[in-house]
Amino acid sequence: MLKLYNDLTNRKETFQPLKAGKVRMYVCGMTVYDLCHLGHARVMVVFDVAYRYLQASGYDVTYIRNITDIDDKIINRANEKGVPFTELTEEFIQAMHVDADALGVLRPTDEPKATQHMDEILEMISRLIEKGHAYVAENGDVYYSVRSFSDYGKLSGKSIEDLRAGARVELGDAKRDPLDFALWKASKPEEPAWESPWGRGRPGWHIECSAMSTKALGDTFDIHGGGADLTFPHHENEIAQSEGATGHPFVKYWMHNGFVRINDEKMSKSLGNFFTVREILEHYRAEEIRYFILTSQYRSPLNYDTEHLDNARAALTRIYTALRGLPATKAAGGEHYVSRFRDAMDDDFNTPEALAVLFDLVREINRVKEADAENAAALGGVLRELGAVLGILQTDAESYLRGSSQAGQDGLSDEEIDTMIQARIDARSGKQWTEADRIRDELQAAGIILEDGAQGTTWRRG
Repeated sequence: MLKLYNDLTNRKETFQPLKAGKVRMYVCGMTVYDLCHLGHARVMVVFDVAYRYLQASGYDVTYIRNITDIDDKIINRANEKGVPFTELTEEFIQAMHVDADALGVLRPTDEPKATQHMDEILEMISRLIEKGHAYVAENGDVYYSVRSFSDYGKLSGKSIEDLRAGARVELGDAKRDPLDFALWKASKPEEPAWESPWGRGRPGWHIECSAMSTKALGDTFDIHGGGADLTFPHHENEIAQSEGATGHPFVKYWMHNGFVRINDEKMSKSLGNFFTVREILEHYRAEEIRYFILTSQYRSPLNYDTEHLDNARAALTRIYTALRGLPATKAAGGEHYVSRFRDAMDDDFNTPEALAVLFDLVREINRVKEADAENAAALGGVLRELGAVLGILQTDAESYLRGSSQAGQDGLSDEEIDTMIQARIDARSGKQWTEADRIRDELQAAGIILEDGAQGTTWRRG
């Protein structure tokens, strides 16, 4: 049975969906004003694995990952570039899809955009006003009254009194209470705006997720996910809005992935240790990045450094080397490994332990490869099948090992390498050992690693 750590209850619980056989999951996606960074990559990969495993476990999964396509950052960036905000957001939505596809992230069931759900947003705000959870300020903004919701803080563990003690009232603030947050912002000159019962304006950040998730998944759904940085205030405010509007529990299980750290410091633009996916792809393959993300359990911090990515490269090379030469055969046998893999994934998506099971399977394949090719091929099918649940090992082994380990790397072509290897074979046949060694050294200097075996010489890029 799958067990999830539920951030709402702060304990691991047996997963029981609200409707048997069906899972409804919502994950906070990107605010599209820039390229995806490693933090975005982790969110996408973590919940992609959850999506894959839930499907592999037989569930019918509806997976919604929203796109925030209107907010202050988007407006400011569009103004800086001198383009309409819609042009900016479309550019970075496409860029996000390119990066997600490269990382092997499946497209969610739907990707709703905030700007396409104004009717739902306005309707929810109106309902909150009617129920006394929100009010219209003198400046035309609409605010959520935090004190009107008695359960505020139940996700983050923060108390209203402690929050209020540390709150600051900004000059000219129209709020009744410093803890109140905006549901609707009155428009400023030259800003994008929509008509509303309270005047032209645009939605606050938090309300869009409440409106889109309830429309797509209903008043109550199974899983809500996102980065740990969203726990407060974003997800806390979502609960207040949604439960205030519907009167029903919002989400059964809350999942948050841990922070990304760079050389043991939190990733931050202000610290200058900020990496986009595109920048990392200049030096590492997308599958290596994905594998690296999976080496930490999703709730733990993920520490980025080149050593960890190099380790991911070495690990994938070892796995693909085991698969090399095995025919694409249907998975058979390996029940022990499948059971252990499921045990790992059922333990709150424990991907590091799941990867350890794959390596035990690799050792078994290497042990039987020469003596029992049929069994090795069947186990190779098991390895690929389990790898697919994690979104890895779907490339042809020979193509992977012969492909460049470093994006954009210039070097010898496959044909040139094969010609040099044949020249080395000929030199060895003629007992020209010095020449054979020279060719091997030349290939090694070019990053080509030769492996001599009973079946002849194979090669891979180092």
